[in-house]
Amino acid sequence: MKLYELTGQFLELLNMFEDDEVDEQIIMDTLEGVECEIEEKADGYAKIIKNLEMDIEGIEKENNRLKARQKTFENRIKWLKENLKTCMELTGKRKFTTELFSFNIQKNGGKRKLVVDVDVKNLPKEFRISQPDVVNGDALRDYLKDNGYDGQDGSLHCEWCHLEPQGEGLRIR
Repeated sequence: MKLYELTGQFLELLNMFEDDEVDEQIIMDTLEGVECEIEEKADGYAKIIKNLEMDIEGIEKENNRLKARQKTFENRIKWLKENLKTCMELTGKRKFTTELFSFNIQKNGGKRKLVVDVDVKNLPKEFRISQPDVVNGDALRDYLKDNGYDGQDGSLHCEWCHLEPQGEGLRIR
C-alpha cells in the first residue's frame, strides 16, 4: 500500500523507477513528456520521492531482519563447532572420519595473536611505527572564521587552505 496516491503519468513514472530493467533514458524521456504546471509536477515528483523513500524503509527493515537471522545462524554454527570440539577433546578423539565427514582438531592458520603488555612508548623504537600528521579540520575552520579570512565571493581562505561554498539541496516536507 502506498502513502501517496499517484495517477496517470506519475503512476507510470513510479512503476518505471521501481523496475530495475527500465533504462534511465526512457525515464528521462517520460519525465520530459509530463505536461502540467510546475506546482503539479512538483507534487507529482514529491509523491514519487515519498513512495520510493517508503520502499527504501521497507528494504532496510528487511535487510536488518535478514542480517539478524544471518547472525543467529553464525552464532549457532560457532556454538555447534565449539560444542563438538569440546566433546572430541573430552573423549580424546582429536581426529576421526565418518561416512560423511572428516573431523580434526588443528591449529588455526595465520599469525598468532600478539598482545603488547606495556605502553607503546616503552617499546624499543624499532618496534614502533610513526603515524603521519592528520589535519584537524575543525580547528582550521575555526581559525579561518575567527581570523576573518573572507574572500570577496564570501569564501574563507588563507595561503594554505580554504572552505568551499556551502552546497544546496532540495528539502520536501
